[in-house]
Amino acid sequence: MCNLAVIEFFIENVEREEFEGKKILEVGSKYVNGSVRPLIERFCSPREYVGVDLEPGIFVDLILPAEKLVEHFGFETFDGFQTIRIYKNVVTTQ
Repeated sequence: MCNLAVIEFFIENVEREEFEGKKILEVGSKYVNGSVRPLIERFCSPREYVGVDLEPGIFVDLILPAEKLVEHFGFETFDGFQTIRIYKNVVTTQ
């Protein structure tokens, strides 16, 4: 879940270079009370931005549990990773 404090933290602490020209994966991307994705896409110019979540919704490009990320995408597919609430996207806790 995103809120104003998260967005303020992002604005104050994230550098454009962390995302610019890179392929970014967000786990837990479903829009719930806000998202930093529009900020990243508009002001940081990633080459590609892929959002995964367990449920369909705004900013969800692929429905997939976190345990299946490597199986689906393989290794070294993304240059960066971003999450605000990954815990709900992990199905197995073992």
